[in-house]
Amino acid sequence: VALRASYAAVQNRKQVAVLVPTTLLAQQHFQTFADRFADLPVSVELLSRFRGKREQERIIASMKTGHPDIVIGTHRLLQQDISFRDLGLLIIDEEQRFGVRQKERIKRLRSQVDILTLTATPIPRTLNIALASLRKISIIATPPTSRLSIKTFVREWNRGLIREACLREIRRGGQVYFLHNEVRTMERIVEELRELIPEAEIDSGHGQMGELKLERVMRDFYHQRFNVLVTSTIIESGIDVPSANTIIIDRFGLAQLHQLRGRVGRSHHQAFAYLLVSDLKIITNDARKRLEAIDSMEDLGAGFALASHDLEIRGAGELLGETQSGSIDDVGFNLYSEYLSQAVNSIREERIPDQIALPESSSTVELHVPALFPESYLGNTHTRLVLYKRIANATTLEELEEIQIETIDRFGLLPDAGKNLFRLTAMRLQADRIGIRKMDLGAQGGLIEFHERINVDPSVILTLVHEDPARHQLGGPGSLRLKGEMDEPEIRLRICEKLLDTLAAQIAHES
Repeated sequence: VALRASYAAVQNRKQVAVLVPTTLLAQQHFQTFADRFADLPVSVELLSRFRGKREQERIIASMKTGHPDIVIGTHRLLQQDISFRDLGLLIIDEEQRFGVRQKERIKRLRSQVDILTLTATPIPRTLNIALASLRKISIIATPPTSRLSIKTFVREWNRGLIREACLREIRRGGQVYFLHNEVRTMERIVEELRELIPEAEIDSGHGQMGELKLERVMRDFYHQRFNVLVTSTIIESGIDVPSANTIIIDRFGLAQLHQLRGRVGRSHHQAFAYLLVSDLKIITNDARKRLEAIDSMEDLGAGFALASHDLEIRGAGELLGETQSGSIDDVGFNLYSEYLSQAVNSIREERIPDQIALPESSSTVELHVPALFPESYLGNTHTRLVLYKRIANATTLEELEEIQIETIDRFGLLPDAGKNLFRLTAMRLQADRIGIRKMDLGAQGGLIEFHERINVDPSVILTLVHEDPARHQLGGPGSLRLKGEMDEPEIRLRICEKLLDTLAAQIAHES
């Protein structure tokens, strides 16, 4: 996808920048782009710490004249001295690896540049932004031909298991990653592994090494000059070594685990991932959920599903940064999402968002009756939540009726609480149309509050008060009070339905 998008941009005489989080990944992408475009009039350059200072200065100067067509680089591409003659496309690999300052620099490019973001496991905030339609999202879930899913095992730390896993891989001609993300103790781990597995050739690599030494280590590993690499998360982002098909990992986050697991299984061989914890009995509930999620999702293309689990476990975070968190706290997440959705749709339709418009479903109907699908009727939690969401998003009585018919067809006749849910939703839709802000009725009656711009003639409400003063009384400006004994939920439901039908009929008569 990235290569084809880049070619389309270059054909339209635009420059392309490919931004990646690590020098190793930049080197690998540079090789891929250079090989793919070798027979085409497309120039590709690499800008990272693997290039000398003089070479970097030459590339930066030539970028201002429109050459090269494609520049692949790390954070160096975001510094102030970087400028392009005509940048048309920015490709960001693993956006979640970039900090706030880097993203602010990226935002300044958005008004004039197309941006393509690539990630196997978007962080909760990024995924939430995509699901809120602030970004377009496409999911590629089809694996390459002959690719096998990675067998994943969650185990307590066990020297025998480590030796067995490494020897099995080495004896079939493969290589092993051993993830240990503490640089200060990495040499101790290397020595332990050399004692444990004397048959293996072992080396280490991490981000604090000099660039030339790190490049040598990774090149030697790629060319199979040794078979066990003890490393930090520097290999997390996209490093491709087809012969490495076993990885042993110690203590990381859910999305990071999936990224690291993806370093193996890059060919047609069966790959294995071992997730080691010191003691399975003392880990936190969140950690247990993450391990269960990564253990249960071995299928290829499971990154999006894992990211969704991460979103549920960690929460969505602050959508627009720290300074915007107060807005969500003040109005509540659901109302905030409604306003956000309206604003996004307005911008898409090239309209100025109405800052004072109420969300489409602004009425509240509370009759203190059970309104839900019992677990005995619909046991699957996910299906139940999806159905609740569809009912809440219904905008017409006809649409709501279709959902009710479908529910009965799929799951059987509705229980009383399920019937109440549909009846209350229908009342809310009618209340929206009439201009009712809130209906709250209990055993001893209740109150109906209207918006300032009501859609029925106020004389209709006065007529109700005049004809049945024992039941209807004016409760103050813009409100109507209902009196009387309403102990039975069915009585409250019928009284409200009758009242709403009377007011809605007046709207239909006028129209």
